Amino acid sequence: MMNIAENVSLKVYNTFGIDVRARYFSAFTTADDLADFLDFTNDGPLILGGGSNILFTGDVRCGVLRNEIKGIELVREDQHYVYLRVGGGENWHGLVQYCLQRDWAGVENLSLIPGSVGAAPMQNIGAYGVEIKEVFHELQAWDLQEKKVFTFTVNDCEFGYRESVFKRRYKGRFIILYVTFRLNKVPRFHTEYGAIREELDKMGVEKLSIQAISQAVIHIRSSRLPDPARIGNAGSFFKNPTVPAARFEALRAAHPGIVGYPAQPTAIPGRPDSAGALPQASPGSASTSRQSPGIPAPDVKLAAGWLIEQCGWKGYRKGDAGVHERQALVLVNYGNATGREIYALSEEILLSVKAKFGVTLEREVNIVT
Repeated sequence: MMNIAENVSLKVYNTFGIDVRARYFSAFTTADDLADFLDFTNDGPLILGGGSNILFTGDVRCGVLRNEIKGIELVREDQHYVYLRVGGGENWHGLVQYCLQRDWAGVENLSLIPGSVGAAPMQNIGAYGVEIKEVFHELQAWDLQEKKVFTFTVNDCEFGYRESVFKRRYKGRFIILYVTFRLNKVPRFHTEYGAIREELDKMGVEKLSIQAISQAVIHIRSSRLPDPARIGNAGSFFKNPTVPAARFEALRAAHPGIVGYPAQPTAIPGRPDSAGALPQASPGSASTSRQSPGIPAPDVKLAAGWLIEQCGWKGYRKGDAGVHERQALVLVNYGNATGREIYALSEEILLSVKAKFGVTLEREVNIVT
């Protein structure tokens, strides 16, 4: 029988460190636990994994359940791949390390991302040119309406940029129990995005490996992103917005330093520069010269951090709510900020970016009101 507690503080269960309370709180390790909890509360629960992608703006009136399903199982393998079935309550970075130790490739660029395995497909987590959909095989999820388990394939999940069907059509309906990943026995290295190449050179890496890429990513993330154990935060608070190529050219004419990346890198012949960004050009110059005849200009993903920094927010602080001094994408809680204060700050940032650039940012962090 589950141990269900009442009026529980969630401060230690979210990386922002917001001190709100849950009416009911418990942990589950099986689907039967979920049924028991629903029988007790008679209400749809809020599911917590690592609490690393959530902002509470007030007390939670429904029950809160923490996913503690563990286990990593090799379910099959073939000449090219291994398939791992992983409990939704496993730590994501712990899984990455498990794969690196066995030379199973595909998740090395996703090193040091906080959170749980069950939350990874929901968010379609990604970093440094790789998204989870590239190593995803299937998942099992418990339906709160029909009270049974369903299997979702990669197509069923409808993955997008930091999106999945679980954040849209099925929001709040399914609880992810297990995720099966397909890892590569022979690695395909992704070093073209961000500062990975530069970091590998600093490390003196002569022979490329998934372990070296992972370590480079860890170095970069550690130098740029605050540790939630020291400063409350949920990583990148905003998504990088995507605009049509023509719109990007207009923005670049007005703001020559603007940073953008091809939203579909494979659509552009050749390779991006070492930072993964589109090459800078003088105002009014065309970027289509890098394209083959007949290939339409790709959409461009703007660097939201650059937009926010240009609006003067980097390092800003009001009370205990602020913007990190090294990464403008990250909002932080310096101690006792409320969720409402951090949300209000994010709203001011959205409005200022819209006013200056005409670009609407979207929050990546889930807001719980």
